[in-house]
Amino acid sequence: MLSVGQKLPEFKLKATIDLDIEKAFSDISNSSYKGKWLVLFAWPKDFTFVCPTEIAEFGKLNGEFKDRDAQVLGLSTDSEFVHLAWRQNHKDLKDLPFPMLADIKRELTSALGILDPQEGVAQRATFIIDPQGIIRFVMVTDLSVGRNVKEVVRVLDALQSDELCPCNWQKGQPTLDPAKIAKESKKAA
Repeated sequence: MLSVGQKLPEFKLKATIDLDIEKAFSDISNSSYKGKWLVLFAWPKDFTFVCPTEIAEFGKLNGEFKDRDAQVLGLSTDSEFVHLAWRQNHKDLKDLPFPMLADIKRELTSALGILDPQEGVAQRATFIIDPQGIIRFVMVTDLSVGRNVKEVVRVLDALQSDELCPCNWQKGQPTLDPAKIAKESKKAA
């Protein structure tokens, strides 16, 4: 699996972007959002149970990602037509504000190293990619366990602070100052 410090692989995939069949599909690639942070999250299958809870939550928090100049991209190995049908038939997915990428050839999931060897579907993975295309955060959970989207926002805030952030740090809280910590350690000794 690709990890922190590695480059996001090149990709060009069909995506479902709208409910209207006339404008439902678009090609999305690495260059579609040049200069932006990307939050790429993958789920195992459309028309399942855990997945729509996560996808809907990314949709609800999309404004927070946009405020941070980040583009959310959803990804599964289902086709763009399956994505469209799911969005049309699931009340929580109708108004999604981000593209649902269709990796039916499993090229991007394989390149990322998140193709589940047992099930042959995308693992429940999240990547935060900086504007230079470098992966800065990776998280994968078991296929049966949903992720915490607010934690993804928190990590994005920490990465964008470009500071040392302690455990459970939240935007607006002080970051760590190594010189100050060293000085206090000397005083205590």
